Amino acid sequence: MKNFFQRLLNWERWNFFVLYAPISPVWLWYCLRSGSLWFFSSSNPTITFGGFEGEGKKEMYDQLPENLIPLTIYIRHDLPFSEVKKQVEAAGFTYPFIVKPDVGMKGILFRKIDTEEQLQKYHEHIPVEYIIQALVDWPVEVSVFYYRHPSQAKGTVSGFIHKELLHVVGDGQSTLQQLVENHPRAKFRLEEMKHRHGHRFQELIPEQEIFFLSHAGNHNRGAQFTNLHNEINEKMHELFDELSHQTRFYYGRYDIKTTSIEDLKQGKNISILEFNGCGAEPNHIYDCGMPLWKAYATLLKHWKALYQISRYNHKNGTPYWSYRRGKDFLKESNKHFKILEQYD
Repeated sequence: MKNFFQRLLNWERWNFFVLYAPISPVWLWYCLRSGSLWFFSSSNPTITFGGFEGEGKKEMYDQLPENLIPLTIYIRHDLPFSEVKKQVEAAGFTYPFIVKPDVGMKGILFRKIDTEEQLQKYHEHIPVEYIIQALVDWPVEVSVFYYRHPSQAKGTVSGFIHKELLHVVGDGQSTLQQLVENHPRAKFRLEEMKHRHGHRFQELIPEQEIFFLSHAGNHNRGAQFTNLHNEINEKMHELFDELSHQTRFYYGRYDIKTTSIEDLKQGKNISILEFNGCGAEPNHIYDCGMPLWKAYATLLKHWKALYQISRYNHKNGTPYWSYRRGKDFLKESNKHFKILEQYD
């Protein structure tokens, strides 16, 4: 009951549809004004559906500079495992590394693989194509939200956050289950934690040992965000302006590993883990004590930018998706994600 009231009083823990319901008329107005339910589909012309949902990671990686992305290969889920091992060896991978669906979201089926046995188990379990990606062991993970109107040379870095993965720290006396139940964020995800780590719940975690409950830097996977808006500088704007001009990524969020905040601000030592297009949430509204009204103001500002970018691209040769095309695509995408959730 206590956890229920904590959820109720903290808007950050509300259901997605409950949170967005009060401002949804604004989104509907943009649909009416543009004459398309899928007005956003023209926002990022080089990504399927503008990156709203259901796009593959391969099309994003193929457009980014090779020196800015981790080593990545793509694996068909129906390959014999012997062939998977050959591809892993030929690409030069060493354990540990990361695996995740090529078309995925919310950290579903995102795993860190430490052994060949784990890889085989994952390969035999996953029902869709997936990627194997080098584990970037740089210590800092951040998100950068960026948008640029296509008619303008310079864009805006509107959000910059540091991510801390969901973890507990051992005290030498408590079991993993006790640490989870007493963690301010993990306690709300008890069933998920049981599913992932239940086989280790009765283990005593040594004092000061960090036990990662999730390796996905997603808010809905329990990651803690720290707002770094005051750290945004001109060099960061130049870096993401250059990327936007190369890729025609006009609106979205970059998830990045780096050696330090200062290095990223200088545009060096960065590895782009993902670019999330127009479906990306401005996640800098979370974990910074932002009142609900200000969070809504931030979301509406981004929606306005998305509409203006999409409208401009539409007028200049990038058509909106037809109603049927968008409907069919979302139907298949939803079916795909339901399958992933069943296997997660």
